[in-house]
Amino acid sequence: MTMPIDDLMGSGDNDGSGRDSTTKEKRRRRRNRIILLTVLAMLLGIVVAVAGGGLWLVNRYLGAGNIERIPNAFDIPETDRPSETTKDSLTILLGGLDGGTVVDDDQPGAARTDTIMMVHFPEGRDRGYVVSIPRDTYIDIPGHGPNKINAAYSFGGPALFVQTVEQLTDLRMDHLMLIDWTGFTGLTDAVGGVPMEFSETTILNDGSELPPGRHVLDGEQALEYVRVRKSLPNGDFDRVKRQQNFLRSLMNEVIANGRISSFGRVTDIADAVGDAVRVDENLSALDMARMAWSMRDLRAGDVTFLTVPTRGTGRAGQQSIVNYDDALATELWTALAEDEMNAFLAENAELVTGEQVR
Repeated sequence: MTMPIDDLMGSGDNDGSGRDSTTKEKRRRRRNRIILLTVLAMLLGIVVAVAGGGLWLVNRYLGAGNIERIPNAFDIPETDRPSETTKDSLTILLGGLDGGTVVDDDQPGAARTDTIMMVHFPEGRDRGYVVSIPRDTYIDIPGHGPNKINAAYSFGGPALFVQTVEQLTDLRMDHLMLIDWTGFTGLTDAVGGVPMEFSETTILNDGSELPPGRHVLDGEQALEYVRVRKSLPNGDFDRVKRQQNFLRSLMNEVIANGRISSFGRVTDIADAVGDAVRVDENLSALDMARMAWSMRDLRAGDVTFLTVPTRGTGRAGQQSIVNYDDALATELWTALAEDEMNAFLAENAELVTGEQVR
């Protein structure tokens, strides 16, 4: 889809234009919504652009100078990859690394993917699905045999990580994004904190607690919230839900309420994204802008968060693992590929992450 140049560069209104103030306010909100969608979507793996800020802003903040690139992320034999879909869908793989910075973890053995999410948008881009795969899910890693899925990155870097997920899902990944969870503390602070409502006492990773009620988490609190695992009743399953819950709250806050109010806020947020995120080298700034425009009507409520079907935990030798439910997961991947998620989720509502999370 081609973006009208007036919408990409801004409306051009000024105080002397005589335009109705309501119309100008609507245009301002529309531009802000696209910017906000961009920033938040990057954390979800929705690699889009600052379409409302002008082409120069896209190149400044999403070009080679600010967002680090992942080289050779798709260095996979074509015969080993799923077929390209004829539909105008979009699938992005998101990996959160468990150590170091996203810039230095290209090489095999450097890190494992502590967080794995697959983000899928069907044709039309009017809704999205974020599917988390627990890091201890025991599956086959190409060339290495059965192992926890988070070992793929350690064994073979970004390309093997992509290949492993493609083999598991039979879905072709269009793009790859790597995030550093510590880096998104700056993003949380840049948007002024994220409001979250807790129905019960909530334990943070540093041992502190938040009483029931509404809290506005700053960057450090947000990081402690998404890092908890051992003290949660269901361990990594609950941590996955916390990560999803936080991202949803972040989207709800800034997309719905328009937290970007100044150019300074835009640049602060863009800089924070640059510190936390890397994308594959095939994704240009203009591609990101086009993606953003194609998702201009998307709202936080249009994104469904869920976890891949599993059959509980078990053991593989000395390892604690998550047992992958191959039959039900295959139904999920097929439903995503064939745009039949409404029917699938109607029968498997327990996979969806609800509003109340431990």
